[in-house]
Amino acid sequence: MKEFDTIAAIATALGEGSISVIRVSGADAVTVVDRIFQGKHALSTVDSHTMNYGNIIDPQTGERVDEVFCAVFRAPRTYSGEDVVEIQGHGGIVAVQRVMRLVLNHGARLAEPGEFTKRAFLNGRIDLSQAEAVIDVIRSKTDAAMKVAFRQVEGGLSVKIKELRQKMVEMLAHIEVTIDYPEHDVEDVTIQHVIREGDTIVEAIDALLGGATTGKILREGLKTVIVGKPNVGKSSLLNALSRTNRAIVTDIEGTTRDILEEHINLRGIPLNIIDTAGIRETEDVVEKIGVERSREALEAADLALLMVDASRPLSDTDRELAELVKVRPTIVILNKLDLPRRADLDELRQIAGEFKIVETSVTTGAGMEQLERAVEDLFLSGGIEGQESTYLSNARHVALLEKARREMSEALESARIGMTLDLVSVDVRNCWMSLGEVVGEAVADDLLDQIFSQFCLGK
Repeated sequence: MKEFDTIAAIATALGEGSISVIRVSGADAVTVVDRIFQGKHALSTVDSHTMNYGNIIDPQTGERVDEVFCAVFRAPRTYSGEDVVEIQGHGGIVAVQRVMRLVLNHGARLAEPGEFTKRAFLNGRIDLSQAEAVIDVIRSKTDAAMKVAFRQVEGGLSVKIKELRQKMVEMLAHIEVTIDYPEHDVEDVTIQHVIREGDTIVEAIDALLGGATTGKILREGLKTVIVGKPNVGKSSLLNALSRTNRAIVTDIEGTTRDILEEHINLRGIPLNIIDTAGIRETEDVVEKIGVERSREALEAADLALLMVDASRPLSDTDRELAELVKVRPTIVILNKLDLPRRADLDELRQIAGEFKIVETSVTTGAGMEQLERAVEDLFLSGGIEGQESTYLSNARHVALLEKARREMSEALESARIGMTLDLVSVDVRNCWMSLGEVVGEAVADDLLDQIFSQFCLGK
C-alpha cells in the first residue's frame, strides 16, 4: 500500500434523505474519526468490517452533533485498499455538513473527485480499466449498460488484455533467445511462431474493437431522431415511447418548431430520442430555424425513425426524407392506421429499400410493441452492432487498441518480408506497451488526474 494522507468526502447526494454517508480513507482514518466519535468502544479497538453505534461529538463544546453508525474497514480488504471509516448519519444538508466539518477539522482533508477510486488503483486493488468502469456503473441508464460496466469492474476486459500481453511476452522471449543464441539456427521457426501468434493477437483485438460501437451506445445512449413531414405523429410517438406528455400535440401542422429530447429505456437500450420539427418548405422564420435544426439532428443521429402518414398519399417530401436517411440505420413507420389508408404500401416499400417498415397507430397504441422490437432487433442483431461478450465503451481504450493493432500488424509485415528479428521485436514491444496503458501498467500522472477528475466526490 502506498503512503497517502487521510481524505474524506460526503459519499451520498446532498439533499433530504433517510441517511447520509461520509467516507474517510487513509492511514489515520480510524484515528481521525475516533477523535469525534463517542460509543461503547473506541473505534481503534473494534474489529474490521463492523458497524458501531454511537454519537458524533464536538470535542470543543461537548455538543452531540448527530447519532450515527460508524463502519470500520481495515486495509487491505477495503474499497481504496487502505483503512476506511464510513460515518452513517441522518440525511439532510445541515447534519451531514456539520459532521463533515468536524472530520476535516480533526485531521482529514477534503478528497478530490474520484480520489478514493484513484487510491484503489494506485494501491493495486484494481487496474485502470476497472477504475474507469466505476464511473460507467454510476452513469448507467439501463440494465444492459449496467451489466456491461459491471463486467468491466469485475475485470472482464482486464483479463483479455492481460492474456494478450502474456502472449506477447512469450513472443519476445522466443525472439530474444533466437537473437542471443544464433548458433541454434532456429530463426525460421521463431518467425513462424511470431506470425502465428501475432495473427491470433490481431484477431483478438479485432474482436474487442468489434464491440466498440455497441459499447459506446450502451454508455452514451443511441441518438435516435424522429423525422417526417408536419403532422405525421412525431410528437405523439415521442410521448408514447417516453410514457409522458413531453411534447405538445395538436392537429395544427408545424406545432413543433424546435427539437425536443427525451432519454428513455427501450428494452434495455438507452435511447436519446429527439422529436424534430416537421421538415417542409416554409416562409415562417421560426419554423424555418426549426427545420434546419431537424436536418442537423438527423446528420448526427445513430438511428432514424422515419414517419409516414398512412392516411395521405406519399409526397415528394416523404421521398426526399427517405433519401436523406439512407446513410444511417433507419426504421420506417407507417402511422395513423386507425384512419382510412391512402398511402401506397408498394411504393413505400420501394423507397424504403432495405429498411424495415412498421405499421402503427400511435393514437391507439397498435404496432408500438412491434416498433420497440424492431429497434431491439436492429440493435442486437448486427444492424448497428452485434452482441459481444465484452464491449469497449471507453474512447481511450478504443484508441489504444487501434494503436496496438497497427503495431502488431507492422510487426507481422516485418516478419513476413524478412526483416531482422530485433526490428520485429520493436513493434511487438510497442504493442505490448500500448495494451499495458489500457490497464494502467504505464500511464502518465496527468492522464490519471484527467481520468479521475470525471468522478464525483466520495467515489
